[in-house]
This record gives sequence, C-alpha cells and structure tokens, in this order.
Amino acid sequence: MLANSNATANLAVKDLEKAKAFYAGTLGLSQVDDMGGELIVYKSGDTLINVYHSQFAGTNKATAVTWAVGDRIGAIVESLKSKGVTFEHYDMPGLSLEGDIHVGHGMKVAWFKDPDGNILNLAGE
Repeated sequence: MLANSNATANLAVKDLEKAKAFYAGTLGLSQVDDMGGELIVYKSGDTLINVYHSQFAGTNKATAVTWAVGDRIGAIVESLKSKGVTFEHYDMPGLSLEGDIHVGHGMKVAWFKDPDGNILNLAGE
C-alpha cells in the first residue's frame, strides 16, 4: 500500500533557531519551507526532513535519521568534525572503531547527535 509513496523523517527540537544553525549551517541542508516558526522542512537528496518544535525533543534514544553516503563517509566525518560535530562511540559486537567510524560486516557507520540529542548517522562502505 505504501511501497510507492515517499516518506519523510520527523525530528523534534526544543529551539528551532539552534536547530536551523545545525541543520542548515553545520549539515548544509537546504531549507524548503517554514511553517509558522513551528516546523522547518529541509531537503536532503530526494527526501525531506521535518524539524519541528516539541516538548519531547531529545527523548528518542535510537537512531532517527540515516544518510547513505557510500565511500564519502571518511571525508564527511572529517568535514563535520571541523565544524564542531562530536561523534558517538558505541561498543557494538562485530564492529571495531577506526577513528570515529565503526567498521565491520562490510559497512562503515558513524553516529552523532543534533543539539537536542537526536541521534543521526552516516552509513558508508
């Protein structure tokens, strides 16, 4: 029923101005809409990300958004680090840490958080 429909990620934040600085400034996403100062829509590739004001911001303790970046993962990690992004390090079976990138099972993954604690990641090869 939904297989041919696009999906959009939704991220709750406490402060939309701080979120705007992170998503547009740090991550370089393009803002495509602003709905009354309560919701900002960003374009990422062919998808959209809704960043909205919520009292429940940062309560999700699981990965909220994944970007598939292929072999560019190392360069993107370094670029984000130069902009002040701190990467998370997790102890995960079968994965070893190479710098800030978890490697194993034929994949590379790097996790980081937005200012409200939403967990985001880069998946590469």
